Amino acid sequence: MSKAPSTGRPLLNGIEASGTFPVEYRFAHAKNGNRHLVVVFANFSAPDDYGWSNGVFDNVRANILWIRDRFDGTNSYYLCKEMDYSLEQSVATLIFNVMEALSLTPADVTMWGGSKGGSAALYFGLRYGFRNIVSIVPQFLIGTYVSTVHPKVAAYMLGEGVPQENVRALDALLPDLVRAEVNRDANIYLLSSPQDEQYPVQVEPFLGLFRNYGNFNFLFSESPFITDHTQVTRRNVPALMGIVNLLADGTPPRLGFVRNGYEEPDRDRSAIDAYLASTSQLKGQETFPSPMVRTPAFNEEVPVSAVRLAGVAPGAVRVSLWENGKFLASPPVTPDGSWSWEADNPWKKGKHLVRLFSVDAQGFHSERTEVSFVVVDAPVMPRGGGAPAGDGAAPTVTVPGVHEQVMDARVVFRGSAPGAAQVGFRENGVLLGGAMVAPDGMWSWDSGWAWGEGAHFVEVFTVTASGAESPATPVPFTVLGFSAGASSPLSYDGAR
Repeated sequence: MSKAPSTGRPLLNGIEASGTFPVEYRFAHAKNGNRHLVVVFANFSAPDDYGWSNGVFDNVRANILWIRDRFDGTNSYYLCKEMDYSLEQSVATLIFNVMEALSLTPADVTMWGGSKGGSAALYFGLRYGFRNIVSIVPQFLIGTYVSTVHPKVAAYMLGEGVPQENVRALDALLPDLVRAEVNRDANIYLLSSPQDEQYPVQVEPFLGLFRNYGNFNFLFSESPFITDHTQVTRRNVPALMGIVNLLADGTPPRLGFVRNGYEEPDRDRSAIDAYLASTSQLKGQETFPSPMVRTPAFNEEVPVSAVRLAGVAPGAVRVSLWENGKFLASPPVTPDGSWSWEADNPWKKGKHLVRLFSVDAQGFHSERTEVSFVVVDAPVMPRGGGAPAGDGAAPTVTVPGVHEQVMDARVVFRGSAPGAAQVGFRENGVLLGGAMVAPDGMWSWDSGWAWGEGAHFVEVFTVTASGAESPATPVPFTVLGFSAGASSPLSYDGAR
């Protein structure tokens, strides 16, 4: 049975049953005919006893052979049952049969694994003469480890009662193999960390055994993000993937003894943050206001045949429109600050949320604006009156900004309403006043009173020459505390 992961790379499942112990496996063919095989051994917590089967190898071009460490319902380090090493020979039979079927040699194979799988990768790689070995946080003293940490595995591997002579024999298995230097030309990459609680006992005492190996590489990871044995691999996945990709391409790196993990999560970032802020492409609202949308109004229903976005963008040369992360258009802004855009293709019926920002002549961006509207089949009348579509468009309010914190009791409203005769203001349903619209479409209004401290929600609307009232533009803002004794208070925009 086969299944395809998200990359479309088929996974084939099988059982090698020619040896004493049936060995289950998964296999993925190499991409683009790559002539390499990576054999993956599982750690204790691997899902379904297949290590590294979470998609991390999807982009590695080599053939991948995952071997399951599940025999009689338990784990075995791929080595033995009650000290019967015919289990190991059954695993080796699978590897060599796959290698032969691919017409590969041991020089074209990488043994790979972490923790329990790291011990197996090192053992099989050295014992059977494979060229490349990647061993991640292994245990060298396997007998001691299973007898103290995994007693069920110990009983399976070492026999009933876990005899101490068998513990000692299994402890000696890997160190004696390294000491014998039977495959000292192998390219070996061993990863560990001082934050791994197993390191002082299971790794450090054995590093000197590799002194005569031609390309032994030790990666010592000192990242502050490593807190225990289980975190070492996760922190080093990018480096490990770099190594395996080089091995798959036949270019084994020579690293020697190296350290990594120099992150400083609590480092003071004020200097770089200040630099980035001073050179940011995004300007703040106070220096480069975001574009305003006159039409459609918020949540307005728009006929599918008449969707037109229009507004004003002070100081911009163009606006950039996006929906669902997809670029729509970048209409130019006229000298008077207005812009408009109609799509070449019909809009889909339903709700739309368009995000847009202004761009000035130097390429700086404003903050984003959103407009939500609903595209419908039939023509509809605009909300707020009986005027036909296109008349009585909601005004644009540039001052105060939405949710602005105003530092003075005097609040001046400014904006634009091309084509309108007047602009009106309401709060809590009460008409506050109005202002005439200049021939250039601009307007300004000062109530003449001191606004109360706290939050306000003003609705601004236009009135056409025929008396049609537009939908309202909501303007929420907050008046902060101010000095009542100030002799010459500043208006919102800074004018006295």
